[in-house]
Amino acid sequence: MDSGRNFKSHFFLLTLILTFLLTFTACKPAQRSVRIAIQPSAAFIPLYIARYTNAIENALKKMNVTLVWQDFESGPPMNESLSAEMTDIGVIGDVPTVLALAGTTKMKLVGIPARGPDAYAMIARADDSSFNSFEDMKGKKIATVFGSTGHNFIEKLLGKAGLSFEDIEFINISASEAEVALSEGFADAVIIWEPNITRIIDRGIAKIVAQGHETDLRGTNGFVVREDYLKENADIIKEILLQYEGAAKSLSNMDAEILHKLSLALNVTEAQIKSIMKKYDYSVNVTKEDQKALQDTISFLVSINNLKYEYWVESYIEKDLLK
Repeated sequence: MDSGRNFKSHFFLLTLILTFLLTFTACKPAQRSVRIAIQPSAAFIPLYIARYTNAIENALKKMNVTLVWQDFESGPPMNESLSAEMTDIGVIGDVPTVLALAGTTKMKLVGIPARGPDAYAMIARADDSSFNSFEDMKGKKIATVFGSTGHNFIEKLLGKAGLSFEDIEFINISASEAEVALSEGFADAVIIWEPNITRIIDRGIAKIVAQGHETDLRGTNGFVVREDYLKENADIIKEILLQYEGAAKSLSNMDAEILHKLSLALNVTEAQIKSIMKKYDYSVNVTKEDQKALQDTISFLVSINNLKYEYWVESYIEKDLLK
């Protein structure tokens, strides 16, 4: 009799334990992850701050989400990673943004990390007295990356000066070749973006002869997310955007350690970081002006055959995420 009672007691206890374990396991949130791609651009300084302060990581831990940072040198390889479903969300310039949205892997634009017209400039050799503004472009050798925002900027400057590409010699270079192109005389001017502008100007090699605000260029960047990831993890993406927004609001209170880390990441001095930041409007929400700017980028890429067809960027925007 005693052995029977003991068996029943042990069985009852075991049942309670198993029930508790099963209930605990069922109630515990599933472990999730997010892969954030970042590149060394001043346009994404708030994301670097959120990374260095662990703001995003700490917020996501509360949601049982593991964060993986992915470092890229530029937008195109980041796009490849997004398309291959090896990245979940990335920050990229206007050209990679509209190319990503037009790709075979479905993407969504969930925010604008920064816009900065004067983060783009035409610079000429400092000692060239014949080149002082965009109105001096005729007959000159102008260099930039083909298909880039800089290329689009040249077209806008030519139009404003009443010129066309037939009036200049266009030279295709990589961004890293800008300084050499000027100093060695391969080009009379280059169109480049930050932090390259500040690096070259501060070395005394060049002078600014035109800036983005002189045209309708906005220098719009994008937060791009894979659509399939967004559908299942909208709360994660929302939290990332909220932490980015918080970091953007804290720029004026940046401490010395964060400033030093930023200078190393962007390969500029701490004083240059402070100067470059003033050229950007760090935000998150997508405005009508942002949509118009990205639509302009689409039209430009179609005109040079770098994009097959025109599409409406508005249909790719996730508008309600931060409401």
